[in-house]
Amino acid sequence: MLNTNFAIRMQKHRVALQETGLRSVRILLIDKRRAGFAEECRRQSLLLKNDVHEKETTEWLESVADCDGWQ
Repeated sequence: MLNTNFAIRMQKHRVALQETGLRSVRILLIDKRRAGFAEECRRQSLLLKNDVHEKETTEWLESVADCDGWQ
């Protein structure tokens, strides 16, 4: 169960954000430290290695990417 003080502080924070025209969002990310993560990435990459559509998509992304100033 959530700590009541924390829940109240979070609600006040959300209200303050909303008053400035913002809203909070939650983004969940895959934990790349998880066992098997690298192996699963490799497995999926190998599935796409010789895929025609993947090659076309990659070439298109490279042609439209704005990489100016990247190092």
